[in-house]
Amino acid sequence: MKLSICAVGRLAPRSEERALTDDYMLRFAPVGRTLGWGPLTETQVEDRKSQGMGAEAELLRRAIPKGAVIVALDERGKPVTSPDFAERLRNWGDQGRDVAFVIGGADGIDPGLRDQADMLLSFGSMVWPHKLVRVMLAEQIYRAATILTGSPYHRT
Repeated sequence: MKLSICAVGRLAPRSEERALTDDYMLRFAPVGRTLGWGPLTETQVEDRKSQGMGAEAELLRRAIPKGAVIVALDERGKPVTSPDFAERLRNWGDQGRDVAFVIGGADGIDPGLRDQADMLLSFGSMVWPHKLVRVMLAEQIYRAATILTGSPYHRT
């Protein structure tokens, strides 16, 4: 199963968010391989003409791999526990599905793209900056892999 993070906006190369996201993506690689998952890739898109959520949605649609399960990170989404998230990923992997995680820009995800999502996922009822959501998502993907491989990283 290939996993993709498709996000509006670019993380500055020397930013703390970039360093943390890269760290979790690197940690994921060997653990994911033991599950037959990977690679975990990231596509950053920018609406350089500032045409709004519709333009961002079109850029995100182009970044989403064909046939992938679409998981939109959205405040209206469902919060799930880390073990439940891991189980969902396992199920999609067992079905031979790839997964694309979509993170919108400052105004969120266009309703049309949000309606296309197979799952709306929330990291709680608070709204998070999209740069931090990217870090949190990368960590949760890594955590899911460690849960399924029995690593002590996730302690219950």
